[in-house]
Amino acid sequence: MTKVSEIQEKELSTTSEPKLSRRNFFKKTAIYSAGAVAAASSVAPIKAKADDENITHHVEWGTKLGDKVDKYPYGVPSPYEHNNVRRVNDLLSSGDRYATVSMSPLHQQEGIITPNGLFFTRNHGGTAHIDPNKFRLMIHGLVEKPIVLTLEQLKRYPSESRIHFIECPANGSTGWRGPQFNNLQFVKGMMSSAEWTGVKLSVLLEDLGIKPEAQWMLAEGSDNSEMGRTIPIEKVLDDAMLVWGQNGEPLRPEQGYPVRLLVPGWEGNLNVKWLKRLEFSDKPWHAKEETSKYTMLQPNGKAINFFWPMEVNSIITSPCPELPWTDLKKGDMVEISGIAWSGRGKIKTVDISLDGGNNWVQAELKGLVLPKSWTRFSFITRWDGKKKVLLSRAIDDSGHIQPSIDKLVDTVGVEGIYHRNPIVGWEVTSKGVVNNVHVRS
Repeated sequence: MTKVSEIQEKELSTTSEPKLSRRNFFKKTAIYSAGAVAAASSVAPIKAKADDENITHHVEWGTKLGDKVDKYPYGVPSPYEHNNVRRVNDLLSSGDRYATVSMSPLHQQEGIITPNGLFFTRNHGGTAHIDPNKFRLMIHGLVEKPIVLTLEQLKRYPSESRIHFIECPANGSTGWRGPQFNNLQFVKGMMSSAEWTGVKLSVLLEDLGIKPEAQWMLAEGSDNSEMGRTIPIEKVLDDAMLVWGQNGEPLRPEQGYPVRLLVPGWEGNLNVKWLKRLEFSDKPWHAKEETSKYTMLQPNGKAINFFWPMEVNSIITSPCPELPWTDLKKGDMVEISGIAWSGRGKIKTVDISLDGGNNWVQAELKGLVLPKSWTRFSFITRWDGKKKVLLSRAIDDSGHIQPSIDKLVDTVGVEGIYHRNPIVGWEVTSKGVVNNVHVRS
């Protein structure tokens, strides 16, 4: 069995190219006329004139009453955000909308929390709608006190909240053999991040007792696919959770309401939704989703299974094909930003290349840096109007480095579609148009 660690690079070379500071960025992008403003959240400065009709005239929304406070008992997005939605594609589902994936719009997201309505969805038999009053969770097998819990009983256990990403192991497979979708959403949209609330399995099992010979746990869902996955006891007792809350509210139906399993940092398929049963045994089950599916086919015809952690990864989210630099003028300062993540721990550093990997500079990590969570990175540069090939390369605190395409191909071949974490390339043309490209070396 090939170990995941063998897939990773253990070398790193960087150059000492000077960086432009964020403070200088805001100084340089300030507009020097009294009637102009710089939008800090924009890719490029937005110039406004003092006689702009949106300043000199009453705007429509300022001349009438707005909506009543109680118009929407559950808040809704602005109608101007109608393009900020999940998307599916027939190429990924053969027209089947029950067993497919709905991609998250990463280019529209800020920070490290995905709104519940934009969290990517992967179903194997449609979205189940469960009556919480009829929910039952059976825990049995090699435990001292087998039990059946209602939702109310499960919530009596001490809870906690943690921020973690969930990623389908097929994320990135759409462009593995070559660029197929020229947009970020379909290149890397099989992942999202949230704050999860629930009980750690170690706390629950401390109460129920687990027999010494128990080495594996089967998690099984109650939807019509009855998704089942095997998880080693070490992970169960480490940080696995039973969660009922997502971003401060109950799980959405498409995210496993009322209870799902959370296995931080490990492949999304293990995070079984609509949970109904946990069984403990001294042997793995070799379920369908870990034998015929979710394995890595090798050139010799054999497949790797039981390789759970999601590898260190990163993606530049701005610019990208959906967010080009077509509005920039030569000399404008601009921010290159993106997301890095690792199923093994924290992101340590992220490197950026502007020239297809010939030279690398270190990006700045922004905001919270948490284990098994998204981490935002940023690099400030100046647009010179010349073609560029942008790359990002993440390194985690376990020493794993995001590999090049050729390095990954040399290690695991091209047959499998799972756990593909190579460096992703964006070509920026001289006109600022952004295209997905493969960089081979």
